[in-house]
Amino acid sequence: MSIVFHVELSTDSTQPPYDQLRMAVIEQVRAGTLTAGTKIPTVRALAAELGIAPNTVARAYRELEADGVVETRGRQGSFIASSGDPTRDIAGRAAVDYIATIRRLGLDDSAAIEFVQRALQA
Repeated sequence: MSIVFHVELSTDSTQPPYDQLRMAVIEQVRAGTLTAGTKIPTVRALAAELGIAPNTVARAYRELEADGVVETRGRQGSFIASSGDPTRDIAGRAAVDYIATIRRLGLDDSAAIEFVQRALQA
């Protein structure tokens, strides 16, 4: 079952349309409006509905897929891949990658924390 989610793109925004669309999907996943397994509109159908270029929707979908929010199942279409807060999943993976890098460099936990504190202060 395909769902038409509510998306409003602002022509006055400094945020590009693909990013507005990407964030709208993420916000609806966070809110529970779009749940795991929900089929989302095709690129062409959503582009026509929003009155934007298909490449704009395709870019948003690609970025959502790279972030693990959307998954494409070939001819079956695209679906919401995760429920809850996808940004926390992304941040968690980044933290794991960071620690793996720290370990490869032979640094200890105190060094890892020091780098994070410096980055937060910058």
